[in-house]
Amino acid sequence: MAAQSFRPVQQARLVVLVSGSGTNLQALLDAVAASPGEAPYEIVAVGADRNGIEGLERAERAGIPTFVCRVKDFATREEWDAALTAATAAHAPDLVVSAGFMKVVGKEFLTRFGGRFINTHPALLPSFPGAHGVRDALAYGAKVTGCTVHFVDDGVDTGPVIAQRAVEVLEEDHTDEGAALHERIKEVERRLLVEVVGRLARDGYRIEGPNRRRVRLGHE
Repeated sequence: MAAQSFRPVQQARLVVLVSGSGTNLQALLDAVAASPGEAPYEIVAVGADRNGIEGLERAERAGIPTFVCRVKDFATREEWDAALTAATAAHAPDLVVSAGFMKVVGKEFLTRFGGRFINTHPALLPSFPGAHGVRDALAYGAKVTGCTVHFVDDGVDTGPVIAQRAVEVLEEDHTDEGAALHERIKEVERRLLVEVVGRLARDGYRIEGPNRRRVRLGHE
């Protein structure tokens, strides 16, 4: 990872990446709006991998600049990754948040933002990584699952864990293919993301340990 620590500044600059409805983005926006001038971070831009999504509309309603980098507009995935990196870097973020961003970034993006690129996952990592965390937890017969906020590395949901919250699996969750469970996880996930981003921005953090797996909040 390129960055292994972050010291808080007066107000951390966030770029948020979205691919869909942007409910996690809205939770971050609401937290800022609830404490005008006092939030430990400001959202300086919202980026997306496609046009016409609610996440971009949420940003525009809040008066936040937006940008779009579509994979199909570039000849190679590497060119897309370079463009996404440049578009994100143009806003000089201290932290980058994947709020339902459904594209895997590449080497250039991680070289620039590794150690300060945050993602959420609807399971208790390292259990049930990948695109079907809720479904896989149900299929396994797990009695408890939850959500994870973690830093992104070059693996699939393998980056250092920042925080986790548990959600109980109910018997009736097996009757609707996990839809109700997923909604309960999303509710917890939104609250956890706001809490984590606020603490990272306010207190700073270090990524340490022999395998650089332990995230310690605070910058001393």
